[in-house]
Amino acid sequence: MKILAIESSCDETAAAVVEDGRKIISNIIATQVEEHKLYGGVVPEIASRRHCESIVGVVDEALEKAQMTAADLDAIAVTYAPGLIGALLVGVNFAKGLAFASGKPLIPVHHIKGHIAANYIAHPELEPPYICLVASGGHSQIMRVESYTKFVTIGRTMDDAAGEAFDKAARAMGFPYPGGMHIDNASKRGDRTKYKLPRPKTAEKYDFSFSGLKTNVINLVHNAEQKGETLDIDSLAASFQYTVADILTSKFVAAANEYGYKTAALAGGVAANSGLRSLLEERCAASGIKLFIPPIALCGDNAAMIGSQAFYEYTEGGVTADGSLNAVASMPLE
Repeated sequence: MKILAIESSCDETAAAVVEDGRKIISNIIATQVEEHKLYGGVVPEIASRRHCESIVGVVDEALEKAQMTAADLDAIAVTYAPGLIGALLVGVNFAKGLAFASGKPLIPVHHIKGHIAANYIAHPELEPPYICLVASGGHSQIMRVESYTKFVTIGRTMDDAAGEAFDKAARAMGFPYPGGMHIDNASKRGDRTKYKLPRPKTAEKYDFSFSGLKTNVINLVHNAEQKGETLDIDSLAASFQYTVADILTSKFVAAANEYGYKTAALAGGVAANSGLRSLLEERCAASGIKLFIPPIALCGDNAAMIGSQAFYEYTEGGVTADGSLNAVASMPLE
């Protein structure tokens, strides 16, 4: 089954053709990072306008790379939630029009399900059930993946997500947007033990909280500036990255052990972070847990992961949508 997938939830306009949920035939991404870097973060109105400008060309290129036309497709898939509402609307409305014009089924896909499905492309042997850590700009969750379409949340962020905390702490340290990659690079030159940072507590043992940690770093930087002191930014970045990775991995491995999972996966944009990847690999190995991590190219927002999940939504769940499909800015994974 060949599916054309469209992703426009934030600042990447993406389209891909995916076969049977596991094989990428084409995968095109038009990024807006350089423009949003001028403002220190994603500006929703600008993102929406750029999606409008890019989507036709991106979809045409995905079909051209796949050597296909709309007639060769079996379905159209699109991210409809969650994300920036204006950005989502561009993809949703384009996909609805294309599905109507071509007479193909329209498959709506939850963005976070797509991130999890990126592992199916990279690892053909991975099948549910397993436990998954989702870490991205807007989400930090521990999920029980019971089937390709059934998910149960056992831990989530209570405030800032890990990726959001990375970006805000990075801005305070003087790094440009997107901050996560700059913290990652700086941490390789720093001493992660130099700064003792807090580990916020949560009422539920598998929930996360990164707001206090982020604020502590911001206050450290501001207090040093006011006193005319110089911070070791590389070591502060290393300390911050290790603290976030330690919080995520400690709770995730503990949850895997409590629920009896020996198969685990990592997903989301923060899955590209080298500190998180290496620490999770180390701790999963120590607990006898087989860990699956997508390659860096599939960690960020892309349409291939949406096409992968769409295959299972359609074949396992029979999920389709009609012309009434709308974008939704916030929606739980369940």
